[in-house]
Amino acid sequence: MKSLLKELCLINGVSGDEQLVRSAIMEKVKDHCDEMRTDPLGSLICFKKGKSSGKKLMVCAHMDEVGFIITHINSDGTLSFDQVGGIDPSVVIGRQVKVGNAGIQGVVGSPAVHDLSKDEREAPPKFSGMTIDIGASSKEEAEKYVSPGDCAYFSSDFLEMGSKIKSKAIDDRAGCAMMISLMQEDLPFDTYFVFNVQEEIGLRGSGASAYSVAPDFALVLEATTAADIDGVSGGKKVCCLGCGPVVSFMDRRTIYDRELYRLAFDTAREIGVPCQTKSAVAGGNDAGAIHISGKGVRTLAVSVPCRYLHSPACVIESADLESTYALVRELAGRIPKL
Repeated sequence: MKSLLKELCLINGVSGDEQLVRSAIMEKVKDHCDEMRTDPLGSLICFKKGKSSGKKLMVCAHMDEVGFIITHINSDGTLSFDQVGGIDPSVVIGRQVKVGNAGIQGVVGSPAVHDLSKDEREAPPKFSGMTIDIGASSKEEAEKYVSPGDCAYFSSDFLEMGSKIKSKAIDDRAGCAMMISLMQEDLPFDTYFVFNVQEEIGLRGSGASAYSVAPDFALVLEATTAADIDGVSGGKKVCCLGCGPVVSFMDRRTIYDRELYRLAFDTAREIGVPCQTKSAVAGGNDAGAIHISGKGVRTLAVSVPCRYLHSPACVIESADLESTYALVRELAGRIPKL
């Protein structure tokens, strides 16, 4: 699983620019599904027959990652940009990035501290005023390599730190890796696998794909925020690395199906894997669009706990990835029976 996750994380795919991720996934699953198509927004929809047919189950994850889009090329050759998805400006200043499909190297700069007023120095950083420096000395030189509308990505190595993994885009290439692995196994029930686009900018791909598939049940695979660091206590930790998959009861977009929520914990106990709940009503994922699609879809989200989400240095515990996959694999054989 780790080698697959590494391969997926190192591919660049900001929301709206997921084609390289989609192509890599298609290559890996083409021999493990019975039908495969790409919808008009770019989500990849795969169907795999199982040993029998039950109620229609859709397992999904999103292919896109947070990043940036170039908005203007300045006279000095630097690039103005805007964020794509929710990124804290404080994790951006001074970071190395790659621009466009050619992967032009650059760094994110901001006004020098000595040029800021006292109030500006004490205020939280903002994207306004930040630029990407690719080493060009003029607008004309920069235009040889970059155009407005090009995407930019965090430049980040995949690093194993003992039992932990650090990389960009673990949200949600972890979910994609689990789905690819599940598709390579024999399944007890017919299952739809959907790799969605544009989750990070408003769950746009999942609304369309869920309408197309029209499932009875949806199992959303994600990575979710863990704040289990020094100085944070109780429910503010949200979830913890090393404590297994995270099953949500509610977030800002979804109140999850109560029976499925209980089924997840019952199943985890039966198969002997740790399981935890998301202790804060915060954030959201593709479930927000899926559960209200069509006639309504009974929906469950199962996530890998992840520190420093939406940054170039997301961190997960290897054991959590494996235990989340074990739970998801078992749930895929139980949910269609309900």
